[in-house]
Amino acid sequence: MNEVHAKHSHAAPNDAVPRAALWILVPAAVATILGMILLWPQGVEDAQSEEYGTEVDGRVLAVTETECTADEAEVLTVCGEVVVTLGSGEHAGEEVVVDIPSGPGAPEVSAGDDVILIYTPDAISGQQFHIIDHDRAGALWAMVIAFALAVVAFGRWKGLRSLVSLGLTFAVVLLFMVPAVLDGSSPVMVAIVGAAAIMLVSLYLAHGWNRTTTVAVIGTLASLVLTVLLAEAAVRLAELNGVLDENTTNLSLQYPIDMSGLLLAGILIGALGVIDDVTVSQAATVDEVAKANPRWGHARLYKSGMRVGRDHLTSVVNTLVLAYAGASLPLLVLIAAANRPLEQVLTSQTIATEIVRSVAGTLGLIAAVPITTWLAAYLVRWRPKPKEPEEKEPKRPRPKPVPEDAVWGGAGGGEGGEGESPYPPSHLR
Repeated sequence: MNEVHAKHSHAAPNDAVPRAALWILVPAAVATILGMILLWPQGVEDAQSEEYGTEVDGRVLAVTETECTADEAEVLTVCGEVVVTLGSGEHAGEEVVVDIPSGPGAPEVSAGDDVILIYTPDAISGQQFHIIDHDRAGALWAMVIAFALAVVAFGRWKGLRSLVSLGLTFAVVLLFMVPAVLDGSSPVMVAIVGAAAIMLVSLYLAHGWNRTTTVAVIGTLASLVLTVLLAEAAVRLAELNGVLDENTTNLSLQYPIDMSGLLLAGILIGALGVIDDVTVSQAATVDEVAKANPRWGHARLYKSGMRVGRDHLTSVVNTLVLAYAGASLPLLVLIAAANRPLEQVLTSQTIATEIVRSVAGTLGLIAAVPITTWLAAYLVRWRPKPKEPEEKEPKRPRPKPVPEDAVWGGAGGGEGGEGESPYPPSHLR
């Protein structure tokens, strides 16, 4: 009896997507597609950048340093000339002489370096070319290729799929989200739709169509909705406007963008990468525990998964906070050098913004663990109800055919004899 029950319980595929999950997944996918159609940018006007000139690339041939005069020493840290061969633009192939870059953050150049120059034909000073940065295209391509080879070598087919999903993620961000925000759409709505599209495409492409991925997708979706609500409440409570530095100031002046909404969108996108990591891990953990312990029920699987989730959550929360702190490290050093009181530092808009990022992202991350673990524990034991077999009438054996010339004789048998019976014997009826 137990063997029959075991065979019946494993009749359905272990990784089959439960029908109950599709009632959530399908509407979410349809809403995401409709959202992308409605929010797709119709036409984004470029910012007026003619005054800044045109970028061209070149290669440094020679660098000659000279002593700065008294007037030059007041504004320059180094003086001299650089000979550059232009590699692009209308003056490609020509050699030009430009000043050595000087000032805070200026690139240090030497012979053989590839550089980026700005070309301003109407410059008042008369010098049309200025070196603004190093050309890092070659180095970046080398690192990207090394990264891709390492991922494929370790992950093989799954590694290749993860690279494709990463490329689609960049495509959604650069082709949909950024242009839609510049086009005047609500940054929060764009972030929600874009995050849902990234999640649906990247998770299923990287991990395949199965129950574990579906649980991770639903858990991530629920956690993102909660993160948006918490982040919006925190931004309103702290009265943050999203204008933090020169870049955000210029952006708000050039485009009609809701900067507080853009701040919320940044919090959501930043939390997405950590939340989907936790949800995939939790769903896979519960699935493996269920396979190793086939007699465990939902409650025991949930408790076991939560023990793993708490350990994972501790390290991930630390990672999330350190990521935000690392991005703001120059600002923290500047504030420390100013020797301002701690209360003023923490309540400044820049530091308060980073605190809100960390708190909202962490709360969404904490919610992702129990939500995903419960879904995984419930759906891992899901089995479709077996169809009851239809009742069929029992088949009756057919009587054997009787030869036409057969005569059923009685006691005194014989053709036409007395005592003949027109019926077969009882054992043939």
